Amino acid sequence: MKSKRQAHILALIKEHDIETQSDLLEMLKKDGFPVTQATVSRDIRELRLIKTLTSSGVYKYAPETPSSEEVLSYAYLFATAIVSVSAAHNLVVIKTQNGMAQAVCAALDATERTGVLGTIAGEDTIFAATRTDAVALELAADIRKIMANKNNSFIS
Repeated sequence: MKSKRQAHILALIKEHDIETQSDLLEMLKKDGFPVTQATVSRDIRELRLIKTLTSSGVYKYAPETPSSEEVLSYAYLFATAIVSVSAAHNLVVIKTQNGMAQAVCAALDATERTGVLGTIAGEDTIFAATRTDAVALELAADIRKIMANKNNSFIS
């Protein structure tokens, strides 16, 4: 239930300019998620949501974006540690240099890429489950671009 609720929170903040925890709480309740203020507060912290200023001058919740330094370090890691990437339906299989799968997997998780449901890493292989086949194909294509060019980023 928690992961479903948190995914719904991310969808809500993407679709609406939500200014307060109370607004988010009411939207969640309206959409069938019986939550308390404490739960919403914890979800905001766990999802690392921040308040950003909109063009109309009000603040709204948004996902925290990684710094450009973090993005470049992830890109460098992916470009140097990943050997190959393949998509099969809604799974992406990423092969890495021996012993590098855990680091690449942690970096992939840190990017909080939209549509990636979860990852599992072994010694040199990562499985990433995605929401749809299309997301898997897009993730694999973006990783291939990064492997070819260290300055690309695929956080979205």
